[in-house]
Amino acid sequence: MIPSCDPAAEAVFRRVRADNDLEVTVERLLCAIRLGVVPEGGRFPAERDLSARLGVSRVTLREAIQLLRRRGHVESRRGRGGGTFVAVPPPRPTPDEARRGLGAAGTALDDLLAFRRTLETGAVVRLAETGLTTDQHDLLDRRVGVAADAGPADYRRCDTVFHITLAQLTGSERTVAAVTDTRMRINQLMDVAPLTEAALAASDGEHRRIVRAVRARDPEAARLALGAHLAGVERRLRELLG
Repeated sequence: MIPSCDPAAEAVFRRVRADNDLEVTVERLLCAIRLGVVPEGGRFPAERDLSARLGVSRVTLREAIQLLRRRGHVESRRGRGGGTFVAVPPPRPTPDEARRGLGAAGTALDDLLAFRRTLETGAVVRLAETGLTTDQHDLLDRRVGVAADAGPADYRRCDTVFHITLAQLTGSERTVAAVTDTRMRINQLMDVAPLTEAALAASDGEHRRIVRAVRARDPEAARLALGAHLAGVERRLRELLG
C-alpha cells in the first residue's frame, strides 16, 4: 500500500482536471511508475480507491490500465491478492526511443532542462528567503537520510520525493504539479542509463548542501547548490541524447 503521506503519491494521484480524462489518467499512471511511486512489481491502489483519488470513473481507469498493459508497463492478476502490478522489469527506453518521446511531446531536451532548473531554483531560493519551521527542516533532513540509505533500485524514487518535498514546502500547488510533471519526464529519460554507486554518493552530498543553504537562509548558496546538483544530470542527459 502506498502511504497517504508520500509526497510523490499525493502529487501524482491528485484529481484529474482535464477534458481528456483518459489521456491524463494514462499519464498519471505512467508518472507513478516513472517516479517510483509504485515500484517494479508493486501493486497500484485498488481500482475503487484509485478512481476516487483521481476523480475519474472506473470505466476510464480500466481503459487506461488496458492501454498500459498492452504497452507492457503493467500486468493484471486475478484472485486473492490480485490487482494491477508494475511489470518486472518495466520497459526501458533506448536513447532513440527517448528522443522520439521528447519529439512526440513537442519538447526539446534543452527546453525541458531549462524549465526544470528554473522551477527548482525558484523553489529553493524562495525557501531560503522565507525560512522554514523546525518541523519542516526536520522533514528535509529525513528525506535526505532516506535517499542516502536507498540502494540503486529505490534511489530515484527517494530522490524524487526529496525534490517534490522542496516544491511542497513553498506552499504552491502549481509548483508541486509542475515539478512532478517535469521530474516524471526527466526520470523517463534517465531510465536509459543505470545509476551507479558513485553517482548516488555525489547526489547525497549535493542534497545535504542544498538543505544546509536553506537552513542558513542563504538564497545565493541555495541557488548554487541546486545548480551544481542539476548540472550532473543535465550533462549526462546531453551525453546520452545529444
